[in-house]
Amino acid sequence: MKKTTATAAVLLISATLPVLGASAAQANDRDVVRHGSCSGSTDWKIKAGPDDGRIEVESEIDSNRAGQTWAWTLRHDGKVAAQGRSKTAGRSGSFEVERTTRNTAGADTFRFRAVNRASGEVCVARVSL
Repeated sequence: MKKTTATAAVLLISATLPVLGASAAQANDRDVVRHGSCSGSTDWKIKAGPDDGRIEVESEIDSNRAGQTWAWTLRHDGKVAAQGRSKTAGRSGSFEVERTTRNTAGADTFRFRAVNRASGEVCVARVSL
């Protein structure tokens, strides 16, 4: 019994380490990350961080349903920085939008809004850097 428990513990730890390493490799100490829920069952994530004197912004919508079309707008300090349509894909039923913007004086504020036209669900993500 002890050998089985010890083996199970080693397997669990071994399986967890690559996942932890991948998360740590993607993180940056200066990045600001926010998570939240949309008006329905979908979740959002937004991350902003410095990138060679500019700011990289990544927004993700995760609905767990592939094939949904979402219209989105990214605003930087209230002005439209990018907009478009994206379709959820893969097993996760998600999509990601990445943009690099200029770094303005003072705090930079980003707002990512996505609307699922079919269901009417709305996601609004905000982050400041």
